[in-house]
Amino acid sequence: MASSYLSPMRRLSRTFRLLLALSLVVVLFAAWTEANRPVIGPHGRLALTLFRSGLDSLPVLKGDYFWTSGRCAGCHGRDLLGEASIDPATGHDVNVVNDWRSSLMANSARDPFFRAKLDHEVLVNPDHAEGLSNKCLSCHAPMAMHEERMAGRPAFTIAMLDTSVLASDGVSCLACHMQSPGPAGQSFSGDLHFDSARVYGPYADDQINPNIMEFFVGLTPGFGDHIVNSEVCAGCHTLITQTVDLDGNYTGDEFVEQATYHEWKNSVYSANGTQCNTCHMPRIEGPVILAAEYAFLNGQTPYGLHHLVGGNVHMLELMKANREALGVPATEAQFDSTIFRSRVLLTQRTLDVDVDLMDRTSDTAFFGVRLQNRAGHRFPSGYPSRRAFVRLVVRDAFGDTVFVSGDFDGTYEVVGHDAVYEPHYDVIRQEDQVQIYELVMGDVNGDPTTVLERAKLPLKDNRLVPLGFSTSHPSYDTTRIAGNVLSDPDFNRTLQNEEGSGTDVVHYHVPLNGTTGALYATAEVYYQSMPPAWNAEMFGFHSARIDTFRTMLSESDGTPILVASDSVALGPLGVAQRPVERITVLPNPTADGTIEIRYRATDVVEVLAVYAADGRAVPARPDRRAGGWRLDLPVAAGLYFVHLRVNGAAVLQRVVRQ
Repeated sequence: MASSYLSPMRRLSRTFRLLLALSLVVVLFAAWTEANRPVIGPHGRLALTLFRSGLDSLPVLKGDYFWTSGRCAGCHGRDLLGEASIDPATGHDVNVVNDWRSSLMANSARDPFFRAKLDHEVLVNPDHAEGLSNKCLSCHAPMAMHEERMAGRPAFTIAMLDTSVLASDGVSCLACHMQSPGPAGQSFSGDLHFDSARVYGPYADDQINPNIMEFFVGLTPGFGDHIVNSEVCAGCHTLITQTVDLDGNYTGDEFVEQATYHEWKNSVYSANGTQCNTCHMPRIEGPVILAAEYAFLNGQTPYGLHHLVGGNVHMLELMKANREALGVPATEAQFDSTIFRSRVLLTQRTLDVDVDLMDRTSDTAFFGVRLQNRAGHRFPSGYPSRRAFVRLVVRDAFGDTVFVSGDFDGTYEVVGHDAVYEPHYDVIRQEDQVQIYELVMGDVNGDPTTVLERAKLPLKDNRLVPLGFSTSHPSYDTTRIAGNVLSDPDFNRTLQNEEGSGTDVVHYHVPLNGTTGALYATAEVYYQSMPPAWNAEMFGFHSARIDTFRTMLSESDGTPILVASDSVALGPLGVAQRPVERITVLPNPTADGTIEIRYRATDVVEVLAVYAADGRAVPARPDRRAGGWRLDLPVAAGLYFVHLRVNGAAVLQRVVRQ
């Protein structure tokens, strides 16, 4: 009886299991079909989810508010089909992720100089560790720092830096693109404000397809005016610190550690709408498809290249050499591209130098070296360790050195540098006098310091100001010049003694010591981001980060970067110069069409006419000023020839109007 009863039950159980298995197959098939149904373009949810995750060395992590760059790379990194992020004019891959990943922005939290300096500040004032961490990491690890703040949790600290994936992502994609438009350009010193569900870009809402980003990262993209102007840079690129005395007590004073954004505000570039991204994120016309694997999307134009370079070639080379130890997810080739772009920006778009023989006597040659700042902010700008200096070398006809000011030694230190700091010069007469453009911080006792918390006032700030800079501008309170430069009659002054030239002229009175033959003078301007004297105070302390940086720095090539140079030759004493050698036309090229024609007071110079490149005479009204002529070229860019008469001899000067 039991056996005959169990047999049908077993048969029913087998039937039930079979039906259940079939049902599961149907459900799985339906799920697979749904997962692969093209819901956003040609790909299904499963395929795209798998495709967008883990295919790059960048980290993929979602915090409470921010995604790391690895998630963004799924769409905005390299397109395996070669359709998205391609410059149609050249066929080159211009994806934003690969351009960004080897920049100092991407590696702001890995930067060994920053990490060592943060340790230095904490070792000097250990009771301020939390405040120092909050201030510094707000910009160097913004997503990690501000996520803790937005979530209402205890502040992110330096102790969390090494283990936080959000922190190691540095100034990542969403650190800029999630910034709220309202406070942008109004809040500074790392006081950044973010929207919790919006991502801002440069294209109008009706130009983009928001569904893709909403699906993959749960954020809605849209247009943000602050993204296409300088306001998005302001929160970190003006930094005001609180001063402490030598015992670590707050004094109530404030110090402007850097003010690159306000330097731009106090310039002609802010007035004419030239934004930070004009140089640091150059535009191409496109059209460029923005998302990988989505060839059906409209191409966008203009397209901003995420080069994000500045002048810190030394740190880029150091990080390239130590990229594995620092955990940098960028290749040597990517670093090489960023280093090359940095050199181009520094050497071709930052500074113009002109050296001119002003006069010569039996015992002295008089040279003028004119520097024109072409950057949209001070040069140097940013972190106060950075400096530039002028090297003038005068040689005789045999190549022997007659005079040199601004040479540097095997430790990369400037020869003749004063033990305290080198003052600003209008006139240089000795080889141990050197023109160095820098910010020197002073503590409560008026002594130089490199401890940022101890900075109370600038003892010296003669860094070259941008075109249009004015001491009456509302931003001058954060962009002050300081030191001997205040009495320099031609610093930021035109021949008409008007502010805003963005120039400085260094006058050299070179003793010839009996040399009467031909001379050849070369003026060179060099740049250093981490000069030896700046690090000396920090290297008096020890920590893992300081010692690591000390080793990396000692193994790197700290040779100053040559930014610009010019030369002039003159014949033996008593041999008259050719007329063309007796005048100087500045600037050339000219960006705004205005040029100055300079010559010695003993010369007679007349402006006869101006011709276009095709030989046509064009209208130009010369204006005689003290020490020369001022001339406005036509509005149209191109090549022009200025016809002059110099002491009765005809001279034709070639000038480029940009």
